[in-house]
Amino acid sequence: METRKTKLGADHPDTLTSMANLALTWKAQGRQADGLVLMQGCAQAQQRVLGPEHPNTLSNQAIIEDWSI
Repeated sequence: METRKTKLGADHPDTLTSMANLALTWKAQGRQADGLVLMQGCAQAQQRVLGPEHPNTLSNQAIIEDWSI
């Protein structure tokens, strides 16, 4: 994710995908709190960059809702 941020920029769609993937990996490793914070930041950036109705934005918002339960 850091490499993509450096090469592509923090708001590039590929960077945001890497961010979401890292959040999912952290959750799978038992780092749910870290993953949730990262996914929330990712979803906020996706809303700004991709729009609130973009499939990636909606998918990650659903993941956040699921994790928050």
